[in-house]
Amino acid sequence: MKILLVEDDAPLARALKESLVNQQHSVTWVASGELALNSFREHSFELVILDLGLPDMDGMQVLKVIKTINAKIPVLILTARDGTEHKVEGLDLGADDYLSKPFDMPELLARLRVIERRFGTAVSAVITIANVSIDTAASSIEVDGQSVALSRREWMIIKLLMESAGRVLSKDTIEARLYDWGEEIASNTIEVHISNLRKKLPTDFIQTLRGVGYVVKKPA
Repeated sequence: MKILLVEDDAPLARALKESLVNQQHSVTWVASGELALNSFREHSFELVILDLGLPDMDGMQVLKVIKTINAKIPVLILTARDGTEHKVEGLDLGADDYLSKPFDMPELLARLRVIERRFGTAVSAVITIANVSIDTAASSIEVDGQSVALSRREWMIIKLLMESAGRVLSKDTIEARLYDWGEEIASNTIEVHISNLRKKLPTDFIQTLRGVGYVVKKPA
């Protein structure tokens, strides 16, 4: 997923970003409400992780604006605030989950997987199409029951295509989901990753619609 992380605690944010990237997510980190809203208006994200205790504005206000811009975007709230009333307020404003600090990273990652399944096309952590299976919880892939080694970007692409099975994804869409804002991308980067993936997958598993994009067919 392409995630907007809004957290002003730099050590925590760096640790969060590292863990999320290790789970094959693309993460843009900002440390204030204003930067969060600017990033959200200018770029496309699939999920927001939002701290409530921001230096320039209350996180609840950021949540309100985000949901005004895109009511469907899933938001996971992180906060050190005690009290049920804060949790209720956040959920009433449209947050999809709430995690109190301090928290364990495995729990955060598990909650993100639940949100990802809820809002995506996948209904389980394991997706099987033909003789290819991916486990999104373990970040692993098997072909004919045999484990296949992929680079981080290759994994992100095949996960995206299999979760979106039956939908054609353009090169621009794939780039937007894989790379952070401001990250330089060579013009043929996606084509190179797709070419490398095809060498490791069954023939025609990833299909090209010339001038449109790439697709993995839905399972019968």
